[in-house]
Amino acid sequence: MTLNELLLGAMVYLAAAVVSAPLAKRLGLGSVIGFLAAGALLGPSALGLLGQEQESVKHFAEFGVIVMLFLVGLELEPARLWSLRRQIFGLGLAQVLGVAAVLMGLSLPFTHYWQESLMVGLILAMSSTAIVLQSMEEQSTLKTPVGQSVFSVLLFQDISVIPILALMPLLATTDFPGGTDHSGNLMSEFSPLAQGLITVAVVAAMLLLGRYLARPLFRFVAEWGAREIFVAMSLLIVVAITLLMTQLGLSPALGTFLAGVVLADSEYKRELEMDLQPFKGLLLAVFFIAVGAGIDFGLLAQKPVLLLSALAAFIGLKLITQFLLAWAFGMTRPDQSRFSFALAQGSEFGFVLIGIAAGFGLLTQDISALLTALIALSMVAAPFLMMLDEKLLQPRFADGDFLREHDVITHDGVDAIIAGHGRFGMTVSRVLNAQGKRTVLLDIDPSQVDALRKFGFKVFYGDALRADLLESAGAREAKLMVIAIDDREKVTELVKLARHDFPNLKLLVRVFDRTHAQEIMREGVETVYREVFGTSMDLARDALVTLGKHPYEANRAISMFRAHDERFLRKAAKLNGDEAGLVDLSRQSRAEIARVFAADKSGETATADNAWYDEDGEKSSA
Repeated sequence: MTLNELLLGAMVYLAAAVVSAPLAKRLGLGSVIGFLAAGALLGPSALGLLGQEQESVKHFAEFGVIVMLFLVGLELEPARLWSLRRQIFGLGLAQVLGVAAVLMGLSLPFTHYWQESLMVGLILAMSSTAIVLQSMEEQSTLKTPVGQSVFSVLLFQDISVIPILALMPLLATTDFPGGTDHSGNLMSEFSPLAQGLITVAVVAAMLLLGRYLARPLFRFVAEWGAREIFVAMSLLIVVAITLLMTQLGLSPALGTFLAGVVLADSEYKRELEMDLQPFKGLLLAVFFIAVGAGIDFGLLAQKPVLLLSALAAFIGLKLITQFLLAWAFGMTRPDQSRFSFALAQGSEFGFVLIGIAAGFGLLTQDISALLTALIALSMVAAPFLMMLDEKLLQPRFADGDFLREHDVITHDGVDAIIAGHGRFGMTVSRVLNAQGKRTVLLDIDPSQVDALRKFGFKVFYGDALRADLLESAGAREAKLMVIAIDDREKVTELVKLARHDFPNLKLLVRVFDRTHAQEIMREGVETVYREVFGTSMDLARDALVTLGKHPYEANRAISMFRAHDERFLRKAAKLNGDEAGLVDLSRQSRAEIARVFAADKSGETATADNAWYDEDGEKSSA
């Protein structure tokens, strides 16, 4: 390949990344979908702009997965890793063995030997670490309990690559027709027992070197003060570990992950993340484009029924098996769905395992081609499957579909109903209960209800948007209802329902922002509480004191600003989408509060220039 061809290929890849990601996000899709679609469009099976440099670029781009796992390791301090041991070695082991067994059984009629079926099951049991983690980060679900369960399974899958690689030469014996004399790494001449001992020794040595050698080196480089050398040092560690693990026939992903874990509690953790993040993002983009370009549309055209049937069976059986595993491990229905759909695709490491297994003669050429196409297509489908769960199934779970029956609500009289007992509603209920007020607490999240009951809170599981449920909760006799639901649209819907069916019920509504407040006010609700407004006022008061204001002056300034802002908020609600009017009102508001503060500072009373507004937003004399 000439330099010009290499530069042309690099330009095409970079241009595809720059164009596809923003376009996919604008269409409401994840960036991964954009990269895969761009690769499929530019690949040999379509426009053909990505040609013979495809394989070399793909191998280079796989380094992005390695960097990503190093950064993931940095996020896992050893104590946290130990806390996930049940999910990693319990749920992770069950997922790999369970899915592999099911898919092995499915493939037995289509393969020549059980060894080939076993490899098919093990390869397809893996899931894409790169796609899943990136998609869950974009959806902000990686830090949730189900996100940690998904991460634990992915981690176990990466670890399981080692025994799978060790298993291959044992399966490829001389008795197996496809068996070959294979030697591709430094440990290939050793017995399986010796290989296992060497693996343990290498991992132990890495952990020791990471703790007692890497940290002093980083300290030396940091004290020297050259940031570019620090970046080079970060890349050197990742490249060196990758090369070492590859030469030993071990998983480079596991090696770099362990190196990240060792450095997770070091003082240089954040610097490492900042230095490697740009490399990870760019290399992953190239990797996904390369995967998309590798989809063989010729095979799809030749055997569409076989390929699509195999893809549907693969994804369907993996979904069913993972649903059962999530249920067995006690996940809630929404988490079962999220867990199953997140892991319903093949893995980028599957391409590597296919090549090695084919080299051992464990896979025929036809099966290898079919597996490659299945993994590539499933990776393309993966973001759509996760989006299907996020947009279609999860909202239905939130609405109460597929879930347990609503609780039968009983009470001995009620002063207030609190709809939504999350971080906001819980504080309100604690204050009211401490003052002896009788409350009925409603929440639609079953895990939240069960968790709160363990702490002694009397919370009922039920959807406050059901008029019959509100009736049984005491909406006819209660004096007020606090609406603290963590869903903008549902808040508005509940306000309309309560205003129509229970007009005598006083509503105190938590809203999300200024626009939402105006929307609720237009429904006739006078008392709204913006989610972060009160906290921001508290912080602003403390900021004024810190900057030299007397606490009394700071309190007075905040009170004046709050009253002023509330009056203009009510006036803005009446404009109902008049953008020009809102812009003029905003300018008036800023000028008005400046005049009010100036008058207060000079000791003047309110005049026509700094007139107050009544509750209807109209000017009135002081």
